Amino acid sequence: MRPLPALLLLLALLPGLAAAETLRVGTWKTAQTIQPFFYHEFLPAPLTAEVFAFTNPVDQKTALLAGSLDLAGTTLAHAIQSAVLGQPVVLVAALCHKSSALVVGRDSPIRAITDLRGRRVGYAPGTMHEILLRETLLRAGLDAERDLTLVRVDFFDMGTALARGSIDGFLSGEPLPSLAVARGYGRILAYPYFAETMGTINAGLLVTRATIANHPDRVQALVTAHARATETLIRDRDRWLGRAADFGTPRPVLEQAVANMELTWRMDDTFVRQLKQLGERMQRLGLIDRQPDYDQLVDRRFVDHANEQLR
Repeated sequence: MRPLPALLLLLALLPGLAAAETLRVGTWKTAQTIQPFFYHEFLPAPLTAEVFAFTNPVDQKTALLAGSLDLAGTTLAHAIQSAVLGQPVVLVAALCHKSSALVVGRDSPIRAITDLRGRRVGYAPGTMHEILLRETLLRAGLDAERDLTLVRVDFFDMGTALARGSIDGFLSGEPLPSLAVARGYGRILAYPYFAETMGTINAGLLVTRATIANHPDRVQALVTAHARATETLIRDRDRWLGRAADFGTPRPVLEQAVANMELTWRMDDTFVRQLKQLGERMQRLGLIDRQPDYDQLVDRRFVDHANEQLR
């Protein structure tokens, strides 16, 4: 009798062996949202991950609700907006903190936030960066609608617009601020964080309520993989930035930006308090008309269990 090939022999011995199951994850190709590109190393067999790169959180959330993704990155501001609209999304882990900066021209006479009066400032509507910009202006006594001109600019066009003089400044996420400095046309005016209220929170990971109800084991596997990937990259900065450089940003720029980026996964009491403060700021700024049900929006069971597994 001819011997079976090794693979067939294995299948014969293990008739119950499960086929690989691919989980679909959406994120951005940035250093601060890089963890999903490492999930495959930490997911238990037969699970694996396929990562899809997006350029904005709205598209990720849309794909999630359509069933095209199992897990999606989002800004926390967009998560709050989605919950206010009654969409069945749930935050199951944090993704990153910090990563924002307000940039002006390198040789600009603008030296303080109040110097933005009468200027043109680029922003991306509906993002965390818009909220941070409006909050920064408000605290400086500037009315965003009357005292200056806010100009809608795509993130990837902000540097070009500043270098050409089409705008006098912009507020966006890394690595664009550090690129502006490295390429000689920009200067950091401020890091728009507010320790006493919303702190440095930025982005998180969403699933749908149906996924939690029908596949809690998948959600747990993804969150635990996210936690392990995050902790691995925090410990190994060379691996973190080396992989991030593959996205197109030069390694020296990432080295400059890294102090303004924080990988994370935990959602503790402070995180929830700051999330609620963010929601209050959004309502005060007129970006939402009411607060969401935070008990429905945030589910900490998965990060809590991941924390136990990592001990």
